[in-house]
Amino acid sequence: MIYAVGDLQGCLDELLQLLEQVGFGREDQLWITGDLVNRGPKSLETLRFVKSLGNQARTVLGNHDLHLLAVAHDKKRVGRKDTFDEILAAPDRLELMEWLRHLPLLHRDQGYLMVHAGIPPIWDPDTAAACAAEMEVVLQGPKAGDFFANMYGNSPDRWDPMLEGHARHRLITNYLTRMRFCSADGTLELATKTGPANPPKGFAPWFSFEDHRCADQQLLFGHWASLEGRANRDGFHALDTGCVWGGQLTALRIQDQRLFQVPSPGYA
Repeated sequence: MIYAVGDLQGCLDELLQLLEQVGFGREDQLWITGDLVNRGPKSLETLRFVKSLGNQARTVLGNHDLHLLAVAHDKKRVGRKDTFDEILAAPDRLELMEWLRHLPLLHRDQGYLMVHAGIPPIWDPDTAAACAAEMEVVLQGPKAGDFFANMYGNSPDRWDPMLEGHARHRLITNYLTRMRFCSADGTLELATKTGPANPPKGFAPWFSFEDHRCADQQLLFGHWASLEGRANRDGFHALDTGCVWGGQLTALRIQDQRLFQVPSPGYA
């Protein structure tokens, strides 16, 4: 069986409870929508556990994972709310960061697409996969540190295939790991972090556009806890149900789309 789970953010105890609940075994796979770390109590242990699963785990990178990599590459300071200290002091830090750096931004299998935040409505599945693969070459290459130094920022905010360099890479990363609201032409609005009911003027949830070019796909994503697991669109599965904030950790069994959940006391 394949179980797709939402953002962990260091909530290892809940993950272990969830895996016990579903009877996760050696023949099963765990797909994770990213954000393995930050805010929760066991970010280091979570990295170690997911890494230990080897080929049983399929994980995409989230914005918190990329932030950790930027900090580990000395391209960004640890923020006031970050919980990276234990990771940065760990004896296996370099090994863990190298493993994290080699995770993909998009996973495509079994008729599903999985990303952390979303796919803009102007991208079809092949475009999304190609852009994700382009970023993986950057992240896994010798100039990853240069990218991390230029990763932060909200511009450019609209896709143009002619974009180059850091501007292109920043926008691809923002689409796949930070997006909530956008316009029909793919213009990003990254300031608003509320739920979908009150979108900023001229924008809407990225998955809500009727002519979204991935509308015929099964799409798994996390990142947006205030959706509370409801994308309200067939085939689009919102799996971040706010475990770190006192919600639940949610898993979707791919074979029959049955949901499993365990509650969390919240940590952030």
